[in-house]
Amino acid sequence: MGRQSHREYFSGHVHGASTAISTTSTSTSISDDNNNTDLVWPFGKLEDLDHDDIREAAYEIFFTACRSSPGFGGRNALSFYSPQDHHGNGDGGSMHGSGGRVSAVVTMTPTSKVKKALGLRMLKRSPSRRMSMSSVNGGGSTPSVSPISHHGHSNSVSFYSSGGFSTVPTRPRRPLTSAEIMRQQMRVTEQSDNRLRKTLMRTLVGQMGRRSETIILPLELLRQLKPSEFNDMSDYHFWQRRQLKILEAGLLNHPSIPLEKSNSLAKRLREIIRASKSKPIDTGKNSDTMRTLCNCVVSLSWRSANETSSDACHWADGFPLNIHIYISLLQAIFDIRDETLVLDEVDELLELMKKTWSTLGINRSIHNVCFTWVLFQQYVATNQMEPDLLCAAYNMLTEVAIDAKKIDREAAYVKLLMSMLVSMQKWAEMRLLHYHEYFNKTTVGGVENLLPLALSSMKILGEDVTIKEGEGSKKGDTMLVDSTSDCVDHYIRSSLKNAFAKIIANENLKNAKVGERAEVSEALLQLAKETEDLAVRERELFSPILKRWHPTAAGVAAVTLHQCYGAVLKQYLAGTSILNSEIVEVLQRAAKLEKVLVQMVVEDSEECEDGGKGIVREMMPYEVDSIIMKLLRQWLDERLNQAKELLCRVKETETWNPKSKSEPYAQSVVELMSIAKEMVNGFFEIPIGITDDSVLDLAEGLEQLIQEYTTFVASCGEYITFALCFIDLSECRVIYLRINEVENFFLRWE
Repeated sequence: MGRQSHREYFSGHVHGASTAISTTSTSTSISDDNNNTDLVWPFGKLEDLDHDDIREAAYEIFFTACRSSPGFGGRNALSFYSPQDHHGNGDGGSMHGSGGRVSAVVTMTPTSKVKKALGLRMLKRSPSRRMSMSSVNGGGSTPSVSPISHHGHSNSVSFYSSGGFSTVPTRPRRPLTSAEIMRQQMRVTEQSDNRLRKTLMRTLVGQMGRRSETIILPLELLRQLKPSEFNDMSDYHFWQRRQLKILEAGLLNHPSIPLEKSNSLAKRLREIIRASKSKPIDTGKNSDTMRTLCNCVVSLSWRSANETSSDACHWADGFPLNIHIYISLLQAIFDIRDETLVLDEVDELLELMKKTWSTLGINRSIHNVCFTWVLFQQYVATNQMEPDLLCAAYNMLTEVAIDAKKIDREAAYVKLLMSMLVSMQKWAEMRLLHYHEYFNKTTVGGVENLLPLALSSMKILGEDVTIKEGEGSKKGDTMLVDSTSDCVDHYIRSSLKNAFAKIIANENLKNAKVGERAEVSEALLQLAKETEDLAVRERELFSPILKRWHPTAAGVAAVTLHQCYGAVLKQYLAGTSILNSEIVEVLQRAAKLEKVLVQMVVEDSEECEDGGKGIVREMMPYEVDSIIMKLLRQWLDERLNQAKELLCRVKETETWNPKSKSEPYAQSVVELMSIAKEMVNGFFEIPIGITDDSVLDLAEGLEQLIQEYTTFVASCGEYITFALCFIDLSECRVIYLRINEVENFFLRWE
């Protein structure tokens, strides 16, 4: 991970603390409206409900489920003794001496089992930074301090009244209760919180022991709260619409128990919800609309699978509404001041969130899926700035893997799990298949962090989750199986191929005209240089990391680049029959690149059992020397053929008349000597090492050419034979000086 000092390859073993994670863990996630990531929301869409609607509903369900807990209005308050009580605080006095016990769950836990198990660091070494300040006189004025404040030493607070600011002594700051933290984390206003408390107080009169899952909260809110308790009618209408949309989503659009289209209660409820769009519905006690609404909602909520009444209430446990709500709730564990950090109070908050499971139809396995997603999604949403979040998501996958192996998995759970894993896998693979594009020298650690999670997700999908291809499919079940080494091999090859393609697509290579041989040759030289740079970057940055999962990571990279450049080189040489300095330079640069890549393979294969023979067999040599000799042979053949064509024309058209008195020889002799001279000069201008065999090929070709010409001249009689004596011997000698074999041949004819 990013912090190898305290863990190696995500080795923060969570198995020992798995119970703490599974029972108290409940994390956080942002909904699918996130704009700064290509991570796909895997849990389905909700129509007409935005993130704020879900967040408000999540808090209401959470508060209702925790209503009997200290800090939420419960009577069994938990007392605590603040460390600050040891010191006198002037006007504030001592909380211990004045009976200043706090009736709430306060987050004073020095360590978090959940954070420790997930590999997350603590944010503090002292009592919670989230402190609350209360006035001694309990005045109703609004203090001019933030509800969330850090440690400080001031024991007074400024209040504004009609006469201006005044300073009032306060009691010492105390840590916020879990209820206060949740309200602030979920950005719920104090006004909304008070309305919720008031509703529950009115609803539960005489029935404090009522289970939270039996309370149809949106309906109770609609019944108990009146327009007068809102700022204006528009505010009330907006709030009422949100409650009705939640009921519509949970009872009509996404019920946990399938609903018949012909259900009369459902039709009537839809009519009421549709009518509320234009104006608020009357929720008074004498309202017929309200009575109908209550009857429809209650009847639909208490349905069972066989359309009869049941002892379980189902208004918020249908998929995907329940997952949206639960994940929005889980998002509260991330510090609103720095969303890359998980609150130290996470243990208490997660334990309280567990109380919503019965209402939302959540169990431990589903929780683990949501918790894993939340951690991973938060890592992505915060621009991958905090690798610890990715570490935590990976550690949670170990719990998910255990759940996935269970025999009694429900189909809904498998679908949920698969959706999450596929989304995570796609996001991770997009980066791993293009890691040269997404990671650089400063962010290369991201590969080390992301790869284990991608491999773990693939393993769960392949070994533990069976993908059904449809009921009655003759193909049966398809298992996603792939070894770790094969996966990493695929990532390496794909990333390098993509990086190589990107090099080809740059301006220099893209603008090189096919017909302009010089431009294309220059492009090939530049491509070879950048390919070598890419190989070096791979060897220095990525191969040391990837070698943990693939024994010959650098070797695979070298082979891939060798194949990529080889394909381009082959295309460049296709149809080439000439040999010049440009082509030779390209081939020699290719040979240099090949040498670098082969050395990478050799160095990377030293520890392999087969000595790297398997990977080396994938490298088809460029055979530069063979290609050069082949092109040289073609070059010689073409020029000799040109000379032979000249001889054929001579036999048909030569008049054998001397050019002039000063040049007493035939024109064909001039042309023949010119071709021989150009051939010899061009041969020695080719920038390659001249071998004895190639010189001999040239000499034999010229010998055959002259022999054929002289034989033809001799067959024409004495007059024509005499014409041969006027061959320009000075031209021949120029040729003789370039090559011994050719010189010896011509001297025989002097």
